[in-house]
Amino acid sequence: MKYHDLTIKKHRRIKRVGRGIAAGQGKTAGRGTKGQKSRTGYSRRPGFAGGQNPLMQQLPKLPGFRSFHPKPAMVFTNQLNNLSETTITAEVLANSGLIAHPYQNIKLLSRGELKRKVSVNLPAASASAVVAIESLGGSFVKTERLARPAKAKPSKD
Repeated sequence: MKYHDLTIKKHRRIKRVGRGIAAGQGKTAGRGTKGQKSRTGYSRRPGFAGGQNPLMQQLPKLPGFRSFHPKPAMVFTNQLNNLSETTITAEVLANSGLIAHPYQNIKLLSRGELKRKVSVNLPAASASAVVAIESLGGSFVKTERLARPAKAKPSKD
């Protein structure tokens, strides 16, 4: 293939500004006559409002902060009574609908009465929830949070 055989969809001509009055963008080159924006080297910093107080400085600074640390999903001991399995894991809780998906952080809290022996394998539990489980002969094992499986990248074939 040769250069003259190429089919180019769009020829866009670059405007050459400041090349005389006949060029269409001569003399002031479309910048107007005088003023700050007509000078070379002009660059306005982001948020500049022409000498008045910029909007980001007019707004008040609000107290406190927003934590980006994700909050764990709460599961309570009385909810374990409704599950048929004796070994409680993140997958069991997700399948039963108590949590959205098994890949989130989960914490077992004590609320209500636990009525049967269960073994719990979760990332976290309160001290009172562990006591409630072990008082019925069950066990609590702290496990790592399940990692979300990586998406398969599309092949470039």
